[in-house]
Amino acid sequence: MRLLLSREVIVGFAVLGGIASLLAMVLQGRRNPNPLWIARMNRAAYVLMGISIALFIGKGFFHPQGA
Repeated sequence: MRLLLSREVIVGFAVLGGIASLLAMVLQGRRNPNPLWIARMNRAAYVLMGISIALFIGKGFFHPQGA
């Protein structure tokens, strides 16, 4: 559990979510965009960033600063 609440893991999920979001934007800019892949990349971005946010909140609850 401690590994999941580490700063590196939380930031890693946020970065992966950002990369997925960037890929979705790049796919939209192509000549013949594939809506299925764009939707998948957007969904992956939201899921990864949501995990990052949930872990950030969990870290605040289980490991408050100064404790």
